[in-house]
Amino acid sequence: MKKLNIYFTAGIPELEDTPKIMKLIQDSGADMMEIGMPYSDPVADGPVIQKAHELALHNGMTIEKLFSQLKSVKDEIKIPVILMGYINPVLSFGFEKFCRECSDNGVSGLIIPDLPAIEFEKNYQKILEKYNLNFSFLVTPETSDERILYLDSLSSGFLYAVSSSSTTGNENMVLKNENYLNKLATLPLKNPVMIGFGIKNKEDFENVTEKADGGIIGTAFVNILLKDKDWEINTIDFIHSIKN
Repeated sequence: MKKLNIYFTAGIPELEDTPKIMKLIQDSGADMMEIGMPYSDPVADGPVIQKAHELALHNGMTIEKLFSQLKSVKDEIKIPVILMGYINPVLSFGFEKFCRECSDNGVSGLIIPDLPAIEFEKNYQKILEKYNLNFSFLVTPETSDERILYLDSLSSGFLYAVSSSSTTGNENMVLKNENYLNKLATLPLKNPVMIGFGIKNKEDFENVTEKADGGIIGTAFVNILLKDKDWEINTIDFIHSIKN
């Protein structure tokens, strides 16, 4: 069974909606969830998720607030919860303190796209291991085989394979990049491979997971949260449409 990971930005549509969305994602049949920590300069993200970051910050979302929300539902959420964000806010919070809070509040892993692998290995890997947290690195179609194997060796939980060297939600991505997907399928990787960026529907999900272990859907889901008055019903329907 291919795994479905649903991404959303914490603190949208309203500040207090995060716990409700977490339960909704779990109850709709997703296998894991990725929660974006809003940041003022989300360089890896396209316009939809940038807009979500802006709204969440405007709503008053902070790392402290997010941990309080995670604490409120940690006994109800049974699927893996991954936090995704940028390194500066985490360092401002205090890296070890951040990891301790993650461990205490039901988080199983982190994705920090702008944390260099060499810095991770030198300064942060042991702290993550201390708090039993996974960490996923990102690879792209341009990443060399040698580099993919190196990043896979540092990752745990899964390896995040970006479908294109672009920002999230790019409509022009070639989701069926056969050479890239074939390469990932044949390399001796220790982690499952999750494909992200540009998956919008069941067809996309099935295409990219023919040769991967799962897919990550973010922009299409966040779009519903931003635009639909009936987002609670529509997000359930959306996840069901992918999984069923």
